[in-house]
Amino acid sequence: MTQINVTERAFNRINEVAAKTHAPASLRIAVNGGGCSGFQYEFSLSATPEADDITIERNGATVLVDSTSLMHMQGSTVDFVDDLMGQSFRIANPQAKSSCGCGTSFSL
Repeated sequence: MTQINVTERAFNRINEVAAKTHAPASLRIAVNGGGCSGFQYEFSLSATPEADDITIERNGATVLVDSTSLMHMQGSTVDFVDDLMGQSFRIANPQAKSSCGCGTSFSL
């Protein structure tokens, strides 16, 4: 079973961005090789899901994660934060052994 949690703040922000940009209310999250810790998260807006995507929907907003990225994100929580470091989507990943200071790069 797919287990990725998305907070209400994250769904609300997806809807806000979609309304401002007149873009789809779908946030695609991918895990790619690279970054200072080995893997990095990539965030983008997407108009349609791909065949291997899982979709998490609430209040008209959708999070899309492909099956390969899903393996690296099981048990994660996706949130949107607004703090001294700025505004961003952040992922708390229990599989990550370490991560960089910016929170977008991690190692397994």
